[in-house]
Amino acid sequence: MPLSRRQFLKRSGLVAAGGFLGSALPGPWLERALADTIGDRYFVVLFLDGGNDGLNTVTPIDDGGGTLRTDYEAARGAGVGGLRLAPDDLSPQAVAADPATGAALGLHPGLADLKVLYDLGKVAVVQNCGYPRPNLSHDDSKRIWRTAAPNGSTDSGWVGRYLAANYTGTDIPAAAIGGGVPGEFEQSTTSVLTVRRVRDFRFPYDTRYGSDIARKRAAFAGLHDVARLSGQPTIAHIGNGGTATLLSTEAYPALHDAYVAARPSWNEAYSDNGSSVANDLREIAKIVYGIETGAPSVHARFFQIRNGGYDTHSDQGGADPNAQHSRLHQEVASSLKLFYDDLADLGVEHKVCVVVWSEFSRRVPQNDNGTDHGSQGPVLVLGGTVQGGVYGTHPNIAASALDNSGNTRYSQAAADPFRSTDIRDVYGTILKHWLNMPHPQILASVLPLESGDPDTRWTTENFDLGLLT
Repeated sequence: MPLSRRQFLKRSGLVAAGGFLGSALPGPWLERALADTIGDRYFVVLFLDGGNDGLNTVTPIDDGGGTLRTDYEAARGAGVGGLRLAPDDLSPQAVAADPATGAALGLHPGLADLKVLYDLGKVAVVQNCGYPRPNLSHDDSKRIWRTAAPNGSTDSGWVGRYLAANYTGTDIPAAAIGGGVPGEFEQSTTSVLTVRRVRDFRFPYDTRYGSDIARKRAAFAGLHDVARLSGQPTIAHIGNGGTATLLSTEAYPALHDAYVAARPSWNEAYSDNGSSVANDLREIAKIVYGIETGAPSVHARFFQIRNGGYDTHSDQGGADPNAQHSRLHQEVASSLKLFYDDLADLGVEHKVCVVVWSEFSRRVPQNDNGTDHGSQGPVLVLGGTVQGGVYGTHPNIAASALDNSGNTRYSQAAADPFRSTDIRDVYGTILKHWLNMPHPQILASVLPLESGDPDTRWTTENFDLGLLT
């Protein structure tokens, strides 16, 4: 018998729960995504939580035509507690020279696996990334990087604004591996799936009364089918969301068995790696494999994972492979290399772009045996169609050029040889050249320009950094 609107609302309780349907699920709102805008591609965000030391991630090997190495050695000590990376540590990890000074640059020895991908032309190192008036608070800095709004004008994420502009409330275009919707994806138009492991993602039936699960499913599906046909947008939205929720919770768990059965050696390789980053990337690989093999009701194309531990105020270490910073870099590099190789074996590495960021770098001068909160730092972009190399200039780390906190300064002055790369130019390049968003629309709906002094504010954009074909 058809339900009246009053009966529907009373029996389902969905006016209260529908908009927050995911709160009863293993993750928040789950809705179907068609992935029409990104096309047959994938985008992955890897967040290094805590503030990665950029100066010991991309490090000057020599002075070139300037004083970068000299300044580095003045700031970072050698010996016990010292963080200095020696030229011999860095030379095997050499990347392209700094565009401004000609100084040779090297990646941290812990990033050896990433250097393999760099040598294949699959890693772009973007130096000196930041924004006006850097904030040294973890929470505030994360918010700024995630929203791309240093002035605090919005709480939505930069990817979230893209999703809101290109998808609808019935879509589920993004998935975060872990707990909670990441700030990059936040918005109020589409939904985001959050899941720790796809095999454990289930609809929250009351398993104490398992014999009537089929009837519960039929009732839930029937209620939402009625809602989908409603002329009231809110009720229709609830119906569409509920239906997509049900289908997603039934579709995603099967991705685990399908991947393990089809790719046992790769599944074992992730297990052998054993790191949290590798385990999370394997979950993304399962979803990618599912989409590539036509799994029904699986449409996520945007992903986010995080790795913690980068708040290295003490015991940071230098090149020692057992030191804290080295271990963090080894975990990230080995996991990304494994993920890339898995995708390449599947034949889809050209469909995936990964961006790696942290909320700030660390202070240029070290403290006793670590580093305090800093400002500009490097962003890494990798994938099968990434144009590898070094982009942007190394920060000016001369003692005389630092601010009162010992941090590098943000600058947009055209004549400044150490001009900063604004994070919005990195994001805009990805939006334009990977996510297919028209340049004017990026400015209008995702990354509006600032006003003010063009030397100290982001008043002119550059969404053609050359990172992507």
